[in-house]
Amino acid sequence: MSHIAKILLLGSGELGREFVISAKRLGAYVIACDAYEGAPAMQLADAHEVFSMLDADALRAAIEKHKPDYIVPEIEAIRTEVLADLEQEGYNIVPSAYAAQLTMNRDAIRDLASRDLGLLTSRYDYAESREELREIAEKIGAPLVVKPVMSSSGKGQSMVKDLSEIDAAWDYAADGMRGDRVRVIAEQFIDFDYEITLLTVSAKGGIYFCPPIGHRQERGDYQESWQPAAMSESALRVAQEMAAKVVKALAGKGKGWGLFGVEFFVKGDQVIFSELSPRPHDTGMVTLISQELSEFDLHARAILGLPIPQIHCSGASASAVILADRESDDFAFTGLAEALSMSGLEGEYVDVRIFGKPVTRPYRRMGVALARCDNGTSDQARKLAADAAQKIVIEYGS
Repeated sequence: MSHIAKILLLGSGELGREFVISAKRLGAYVIACDAYEGAPAMQLADAHEVFSMLDADALRAAIEKHKPDYIVPEIEAIRTEVLADLEQEGYNIVPSAYAAQLTMNRDAIRDLASRDLGLLTSRYDYAESREELREIAEKIGAPLVVKPVMSSSGKGQSMVKDLSEIDAAWDYAADGMRGDRVRVIAEQFIDFDYEITLLTVSAKGGIYFCPPIGHRQERGDYQESWQPAAMSESALRVAQEMAAKVVKALAGKGKGWGLFGVEFFVKGDQVIFSELSPRPHDTGMVTLISQELSEFDLHARAILGLPIPQIHCSGASASAVILADRESDDFAFTGLAEALSMSGLEGEYVDVRIFGKPVTRPYRRMGVALARCDNGTSDQARKLAADAAQKIVIEYGS
């Protein structure tokens, strides 16, 4: 056997693309799967399969065909009951079939955190119709955030500031839903000081944490992130305790190894659990320049049972997204040389990742600019990353 392990990757977006690079550097053989041909991770994998992850028969057929050592979900919309059955049959689901089932839906992971583990969360409830949403809004009170229990990249998320906006919020959430569950979560708006992602690694040697990542969202989707995020030692300690608690609870019958993106709101020293993804997180793209081992490297090492070294930031770092503004399959990028030339002689570094997506859509992430200021602050790194992202222009054909 010429490879250390065979990995079947379920979902082949930009996060999967970087994971493929990390896994292959360690000698893994990767089969990338997605619903469309030419997805970003497919372009770099050893093999690929095209099918809907919500097609139970196609999902099982792909797994039985390749007989992977590890099945690694990169998206939420998967027939997780198939993964549960396969785990019973001896397949290794990353981090576990239980984690995949719970985090596929915001309602399940929120109930685990709040009701079972007693973590502090915002007030929330679920609605399966606009009438139920209206009742919840009257009970919790405005403002509140409405989003589908299954979606990605902020799709379907909106803020309800007044009851007159309920119908619009329901329609927007319904349009942004993934999978086949017509259900939304409505949660009290938290007047937070800032929000963070705490990348948490569950590995053979125990639980490890990356320095906290701050991020800013628009339309429910991340626009920029920076590391390390400034927060008090007491707040960080509480966040780490909460993250470790929920990550350990997700092991189920599997090993529970892998990297988790755990999101929190922070108000002073009060830490409020928001969401969790049992895989690399989009805000963690900043680790491609901030850490010696990126979140993707750490995910690959944890999955394969390899040692995790001490994790630290090399310097104040940031990422800024490169967005499309229209739908097209005829486009090109310009300005790459100008962006990369922004690296300076005073410990400033700029890098760019173009994701290789075959089609643009309004607000679709097509790449990310990365910046590090070894002798500067997070604010300086954020400005450098934003300026670099502005240099990259998407030019569309006729």
